[in-house]
Amino acid sequence: MEFKDYYQILGVDKSASQDDVKKAYRKLARRYHPDVSKEPEADQRMAEVNEAYAVLGDAEKRAAYDTVGAQAWARGARSGDDVRPPPGWNTGYEFSDGAGHGDADAFRAQFGGDSGDFSEFFEQMFGRAQAGRRTHAAGGGAQAQMRGEDHHARIELELIDAYKGAERHITLRGARLDEGGRVVPEERTLQVKIPRGVKEGQLIRLAGQGSPGAGGGPAGDLLLEVRFRPDPRWQIDGRDVTQRLRVTPWEAALGAGVPVTTPDGGEVEVTVPAGSGGGRKLRLKGRGIPSASAPGDLYLALDIAVPGAVTDAQKAAWSALAAAYPGFDPRRA
Repeated sequence: MEFKDYYQILGVDKSASQDDVKKAYRKLARRYHPDVSKEPEADQRMAEVNEAYAVLGDAEKRAAYDTVGAQAWARGARSGDDVRPPPGWNTGYEFSDGAGHGDADAFRAQFGGDSGDFSEFFEQMFGRAQAGRRTHAAGGGAQAQMRGEDHHARIELELIDAYKGAERHITLRGARLDEGGRVVPEERTLQVKIPRGVKEGQLIRLAGQGSPGAGGGPAGDLLLEVRFRPDPRWQIDGRDVTQRLRVTPWEAALGAGVPVTTPDGGEVEVTVPAGSGGGRKLRLKGRGIPSASAPGDLYLALDIAVPGAVTDAQKAAWSALAAAYPGFDPRRA
């Protein structure tokens, strides 16, 4: 994926104030706007300038972009180089819905155009809004009553939180402008109640934790998008969970009851049917992520654990096993 150096595109220094960023954008917009520009490829250049300002023109998005960009700049990367944001880079970053226009849907509303106007880098970093803007004005008067903007953030939870519910202290990273108009990172910590049965992609709404309202209007909400922390023990699909279960060759061949620790920390004994092969899945109905209406299932994918042959007795046992299966060829289709 091509890295986009938005500072280079706008022609500003990385320490530029937000006012300097805005001035640079307006200057380039007058130069490349398709309605007035005679320069070649003005449409493409205008799209790049709009995209750069969509990020750098908003303190929250700029702070997040600087986190990813710092790693690329340290390697000497410039626009066009192959760079990918690390997985989960934006977990814990707090973004607002409104004038920051730092996601694809809001950018579209601000500058027009369709999905082809956004680079892969932009979409990979900021994606699309989880919810539309919810800022509303009411009444006349000197200052109209206006609801505050909603904020969005992605959080990572442990799978056991979905099984049992939990209360977690969540630290969110955002940004504000100092007196000189420069971006200053800031953090806040909230205590969040995680409902039992939450699944990946679900939004947890914290009422009144978004931007404050204007003219006596209510504050916006904070919407937390749930992601599960990557864990090699489990694969998650909706409410279904797949877990690897290692068994011995004789347990798989002869059948056996084996103890299993489930994702919720409990233990059950599972019957491995005789003649099972590696990759076979055993279904434990209703033992996936819980739900009052339709809980998920837990699937146990069998792995055959083959012990080594170290002692003379072990080598003799494997030789006897081979002799018991003359002509057996596992590579034959």
